[in-house]
Amino acid sequence: MTNVSALTTLRSVVRGRVLLSGDPGFDAARRPWNLAVEQPVAAVVEAADADDVAALARHARAAGLGIATQPNGHGATGRTEGTILLRTGRLDTLEIDPAARRARVGAGVPSGRLQAAAAPYGLTGLPGSSPVVSVTGVALGGGLSWFGRAHGWVADAVTAFDVVDAEGHQRHVTAQTDRDLFWALRGGGGDFAIVTALELTLHPAPRLFGGRMLWPAEHAPDVLDAYRRITATAPEELTVWLDLLHFPGAAPMVAVDVTHLGAEDEARDLLRPLDHLPRPLSDGRRMMPVSEIGTITAEPTDPGAGLSRGELLTGLDDVAAKALLADPIAPLLSVQVRHLGGAFTRPSDTPHGPLTEPYALYLFGIPADPATARAVAGRQRAFAESLPVSGRKPLTFLNPGETAADAFAPAALARLRDVKRRHDPHGVFRSNVPVLL
Repeated sequence: MTNVSALTTLRSVVRGRVLLSGDPGFDAARRPWNLAVEQPVAAVVEAADADDVAALARHARAAGLGIATQPNGHGATGRTEGTILLRTGRLDTLEIDPAARRARVGAGVPSGRLQAAAAPYGLTGLPGSSPVVSVTGVALGGGLSWFGRAHGWVADAVTAFDVVDAEGHQRHVTAQTDRDLFWALRGGGGDFAIVTALELTLHPAPRLFGGRMLWPAEHAPDVLDAYRRITATAPEELTVWLDLLHFPGAAPMVAVDVTHLGAEDEARDLLRPLDHLPRPLSDGRRMMPVSEIGTITAEPTDPGAGLSRGELLTGLDDVAAKALLADPIAPLLSVQVRHLGGAFTRPSDTPHGPLTEPYALYLFGIPADPATARAVAGRQRAFAESLPVSGRKPLTFLNPGETAADAFAPAALARLRDVKRRHDPHGVFRSNVPVLL
């Protein structure tokens, strides 16, 4: 069977929608969430269920085809040439067991839906900044959460995976059934099996105080000074992010985003240095349901083009603070500093392991045209060169030009490659960040 004939017979293999080159809707279906990434594929399959995924895996292996799996492509890198793009958005099972404090989450379930389902039981997952990113995608990349200082990586909360392996078999993977594969899936990416669902531990959702304060950029030195004082002594229940912002058509601004797992008076006391700053343009801090946590940064929920770069900082001393504010951030839209520490520093049986760096840096701009794209990349590079970066970064922070070697220590990367070779020797699966490249 040739590759061409294998593609044309896909509709007889799966029950979900199949789109081939030339079909109406094919180009829209193959695009990732980040429209700046070109994603060439041979076909798009929208699986109806896990049985569809298994049938597709068997078909692809027999035909010598590869499969790239994405719910919607938030972490897309464009390394998909010649593959079948598997969309898992219809795998939307969501079951909450409040007594066991556990959730079973389908591969297509977004973080915001999990939060909304867990909230009535006084429980929470480990949400990131965006409610539209899939829970599975975040967990496969390790996952930095608003509550990570209290509970660690998102992947630390995963207790089991339902997967389809490279031979098309459906399996339930735990630390007991396959220790190496379970370890690899908890933050090593999607290179080893197709995850159709996962089970994870939920956490009690106490009172949540959160929101954003916003000032003109002229106050950035004072805001940064307050931010450094707060994060130097912050308990694990408190997470604070600093954002330098410059949106098109608006004056530069600086923001502080915060979540506190506890009472409002406790949070305001911990954040008291902010009260001594000039009056903010806005102060959206309030007691809020955990299900509304995505409103804090109000990240776009629709696809768009962007260029990002992430780093981990070894510190934020006076020299680093001066470098951070030395020049305007333009043409970047945002420069975000996230406080880490806390539970992130504890032992973690994941490919990333513990995070010892106290801060994460995320740099974002829009490539409106080739010249702007070059300018954005140059400004990102200048920031990285002027700040104390560690040289490693979370998998979910990698951009299309980076590889797994940028995320994992050599020993962890060697183990991931061994798991890949043993579980997918024919290279059926192509993750956003292949570990063998």
